Formats: sequence, structure tokens, C-alpha cells
Amino acid sequence: MIYKKRSCSQIVIILVALIVFTFTACKSLNQKTTAEAGLKDVSEFPIGTAININKLINDQALMALQISNFNSITATGDMKMRSILPFENEFNWKKADTLLYYANKHNQRLFGHNLIWHSSTPKWVEEKGANDSLWLGEFMKDYIHKYVGRYKGKVAGWDVVNEAFESKGGAYRKTFWYNNLGKEYIANAFRYAHEADPEAVLFYNDFNIERDTSKLDAVLKMVEKFKKEGVPIHGIGFQMHIRMDTPNEVIAYSLEKAAETGLQIHLSEVDIIFNSHNDERLGGIENYSSITNEMKLAQAEKYKNLVLMYRSIVPKEQQFGITFWDFTDRDSWIKGFFNMKDWPTIYDDDLKPKPAYYGFLEGLKVEIEKK
Repeated sequence: MIYKKRSCSQIVIILVALIVFTFTACKSLNQKTTAEAGLKDVSEFPIGTAININKLINDQALMALQISNFNSITATGDMKMRSILPFENEFNWKKADTLLYYANKHNQRLFGHNLIWHSSTPKWVEEKGANDSLWLGEFMKDYIHKYVGRYKGKVAGWDVVNEAFESKGGAYRKTFWYNNLGKEYIANAFRYAHEADPEAVLFYNDFNIERDTSKLDAVLKMVEKFKKEGVPIHGIGFQMHIRMDTPNEVIAYSLEKAAETGLQIHLSEVDIIFNSHNDERLGGIENYSSITNEMKLAQAEKYKNLVLMYRSIVPKEQQFGITFWDFTDRDSWIKGFFNMKDWPTIYDDDLKPKPAYYGFLEGLKVEIEKK
């Protein structure tokens, strides 16, 4: 079957038509072996995973799966400010350098996550900058210049600012950075990153923008303002921590609106959960305590449809790639952060591919007619 690039409503019709096919395909696909080509080998855009580098290099089975399936790598926490500059004037490059070495050795793209994020600001920065906005502004500039400059030409892109808007709606999040520097800190961070590496692709990254249209509209308004003012923003990162009940038509609409900016679109932290939560630590709501085969097949369908939406809606030249936030249920952040059971990834606790793996794979394989 050939798919043309279509409007949001047409894509929804396509996805509905795929349901029967996907369920039957996943049943047979689940019997296949991992000896076949990995995800990266059948994709026209990079397929990435976020992972803890020490865990990765000390687990041969995990590393084999990562190498066979992915050609892009992101650090879950090892490249955030709290890890890079835990104490004043004491930069710690060890893990970032290890990531770079690993990426080069295995011919993978290294993506930088992240430069400025309120939840990873070291306590010493908060204490010193709370009553000295002049120092804080200069610190941010110097930090970004040193960090991005060190990896100039080596890190392909950066999440420059992460989660600057509230969890819901369109308000700026009143973070340490916002409270001391105003919302201008976001634009300035992009300017500093571009000064340090003019070739790096610079992203704004956030969650819930695939399903909260008010939040999405606020982000897009900021993006358009930046573009008019010449602020060097090149991409939008959709974290895509989605639930099984997140409507496909809402995701499709959000991708379509973001693609209209002309910027790169990165599905940057993908996983798909069955249970729900309130977006807060330990805020999980465990509606399911075990997983059934029917649930596994439904998740495979969701993964497949997500790939098809990305490929159908986002123009090829804007497809920065899809990155999983860990790729095994064993290592997923979901269970620990929200304190609930779940099965959000494409590999199970025993590092075996789930139907979700094959659903995602099929989403990459389906032929789409190019305009």
C-alpha cells in the first residue's frame, strides 16, 4: 500500500485503517528473531536511545542491542549541568567524553541533553545566583560557551533549554532561571550556544506538547518570536512520553503545527505507558498491575502509528529522528519516577523484543510516497 503526504484528518483515517493489519502483523512479527536488521538499518532518519553510559558499557547484552538498533545516542543524566559542573570551577567531563568516545567508535550521532534545565541546576548555582542576577547571567553565558565549545563539531545538536513551560497550559514555568533572569534567559541561552558552535542544531525540548494544545501554542508562539528576532533556534523536541489513551489525531495535529515552523522535529524521549500519572514525582496511578497479550499488541499498534505519523506529517528534511528514553522496560525511568508498574518500551525486562519493537519496525518499513 502506498501512502501520500496528507492532512491531519486524512492521516487519522489511515491510522484507523491500519488497526486490523497491525494486530495480525504483530502476532506474526512477534515470532521473528533479533538476527534481522536493526531499527537503524531500515530507517531514513536517525533512531536513538537515551541511556546511562556506565550502565551501557558494563552490560554486554544491553550494549549489543544498542549497537544493533541505534545510530544516535543521548545521555539520560550524564550531560546535564548537575553532572558537568557539580561544584564551582570543577567541570567533570569524564562521562561526556566517554559518551563521545562510544558514539565515535560505533558510528553514532551524539546528541547533547541538556544545557539549561531547572531540575538539574546544581545547588551551589542556586545559592550563589539567587541574589545576584548579574553573576547568574554571566555564569550561564560562560558555562554554555565552555561546554558547547568543548564539543564543537562533535555533538550534533543540543536541547538548549528544557521544560521552560508549566506542565499544563501556556504559562512560563517560574523556575530559578526565570525568576532571576526573566524569560529572556531562553533566547540568550540559544544565542550563547550558537556562538560556541554555529553548526550545532539547537532545540527547545518539552513534554505534553503533543497533547496539550495550549502548551503547544505557547511554545510555537515563542518559536515564531525567536525566528522574527533572529534568535538561532533550529528545532523543537517533542519528548513524547505518551499514554496509550493519548488520541492519535491530537498527536498528528501537534506534529503538523510544529512542522509548519520549518524547524527540525525530534521525538526526543519516546515511551508509551499504560497507566497514568499527574506529571509529578511519585504521582503514578496504577490502573494496571500486569500486562496482557492484548495490551502488548495494542502498544505495538500505538508505536507503529506514532512512526507513521512522524514520517507522513513531518517533511523528510525536518526529520531529526526518533529517540527512545531508555529502550527496555527493565531500565525505564517511568517505574521509579512515578512509583508504579508499567511496560513503556520496546524491550521487556529480560531484554527480549516485545510486539512494540516489531510495531515500531513495521512503521519504519511501510512505504510512503514521496512528494
